[in-house]
Amino acid sequence: MPPAADAAVAPPPRSARGQRTRAALVAAARSVFEREGYLDARTTDIAREAGVAAGSFYTYFPDKQAAFAAVLESLQDELLAPGAAAPGPREQHPLAAIRAGNRAYLEAYRRNAGLMAAMEQAALVDDRLRAARLERARTFAERHARAIARWQAAGLVDPDLDPRGAAVALDAMVSRLAEHVFVHGAERTSLDDLTELVTRMWAGALGLTPSPRKEP
Repeated sequence: MPPAADAAVAPPPRSARGQRTRAALVAAARSVFEREGYLDARTTDIAREAGVAAGSFYTYFPDKQAAFAAVLESLQDELLAPGAAAPGPREQHPLAAIRAGNRAYLEAYRRNAGLMAAMEQAALVDDRLRAARLERARTFAERHARAIARWQAAGLVDPDLDPRGAAVALDAMVSRLAEHVFVHGAERTSLDDLTELVTRMWAGALGLTPSPRKEP
């Protein structure tokens, strides 16, 4: 995920000491955002967690928004882990790809549940961080829409579905269910059971068939 659009982030420090201090601030910011949430986190808390003077924070970041963007950037690969329709081997059936991708997404969400909760808070109050949140959602939706279209061409899923609309709806379902379970603790279920549930929901929504339809 790219940093929030137009966020005024200072250029990376050149000295080894400066790089270490910035890395410590990013790690501290993650800890504070996970513990306090985005709304209640303060730059002084981040500086204290990093073991630096409060004024030192502003040498590297103009505000907590920029620090939060840096945390998201440092986790870009993990937060954009393969989604449910990530491409797999050509011979792999869509159901296997959907199951593997859903599990990878849910595992990443569980590992970063505190940060994901802070991200949802930030998206409600900050336009630039909301743009970053929406860009992440678009990345998943576009990836999944391409896979759905590919499966339609192979005769494996409902040909009348709008690939983009289906991808957005299914992504939202999995994301909100993950928040329900891992952030709010509203349901007690194993990762295996949750993965199987959302995979069956994907398959049912797509009208997934076990093999390509044959031409008459």
